[in-house]
Amino acid sequence: MLSVRPHKEAIRHGGGLRAASYAHPEVTEPWLDLSTGINPVPYPAQPASAAERGRLPDPLELAALEATAARFFNAKPERVAGASGAETVIRLLPVLLGKVTVDIVGPTYGAHAETWRAAFLAPMTISNHQAYSSGSDVLVIVNPNNPDGYVFSKAELLRILRKRETQGRWLVIDESFGECSPENSMADVISDRLIVLRSFGKFFGLAGVRLGFAIASPAFKASLRALTGDWPVSADAITMGRQAYADPAWSEATLASLQGQAVKLDEALISSGFEVIGGTCLFRLARHSRAHDWFWKLCRRGVLTRPFDHTPDVLRFGLPRPDDFYRLHRALEAEL
Repeated sequence: MLSVRPHKEAIRHGGGLRAASYAHPEVTEPWLDLSTGINPVPYPAQPASAAERGRLPDPLELAALEATAARFFNAKPERVAGASGAETVIRLLPVLLGKVTVDIVGPTYGAHAETWRAAFLAPMTISNHQAYSSGSDVLVIVNPNNPDGYVFSKAELLRILRKRETQGRWLVIDESFGECSPENSMADVISDRLIVLRSFGKFFGLAGVRLGFAIASPAFKASLRALTGDWPVSADAITMGRQAYADPAWSEATLASLQGQAVKLDEALISSGFEVIGGTCLFRLARHSRAHDWFWKLCRRGVLTRPFDHTPDVLRFGLPRPDDFYRLHRALEAEL
């Protein structure tokens, strides 16, 4: 059995193709990156024009993006604040909410705990079943969860929110994979104690554009804007975001296609001895007693997955492009 640990980038958040290629110089064909939950077939957006890139984004253009996104989220435009990715908002939460106690339903996306620890606070990880009884100032729920895909129903989240409202406490819901479970989104709920985060890059397959949103009270939006400045997103993000969010037909067709591809991925993993234990339409979480060996075996064949230090017997697999399934099958067929 191999004893070398996966590289740090793979454990922390997925990605890190450059580090993977340095660790595996024997890989000669382009890498198949399944370590992130990003749509492998991106929205065909056109970037900003040369003129738009040559000047600062106009505030009215940003407002138009936020209004278009608000219609997609079924939210009020005055409650939607654009930012350079949901990650930016996550990192600013301690500044915006102050010295608070924090519970995070997990295990989940590691940036949430990192953020509060960097602010010299001590977030507590709690289970799904403990969410309603949380007595912290801030409760963070990733819904659907990353990496296991666990989903709180909207009714459950409303019950949690109403209790926290009466206590003057915050509920932060990270819906970075919300397009995979739109019926459970809280983006349309109006509450001064609710902050919903949305990511553009994952579902639309354009993570490098760096665009995300906070959906919250107008007061929170104003405080966030004061920190991110007058130009919180780029010209490309404004232009491409407006196109994508104004195209519901593409989103509906894409959701159906991704759900079908996820079933196909399940079948490939199960046939290779994995147990699929969770996921969303953009990634699957699979258990194997030799997951560590599988990680390295797949790396040697140019396929990058996502391992976890807190659960060493699982790997997360993003969806391959439809025409890349043959590579995954080929890598999974070889012996350990």
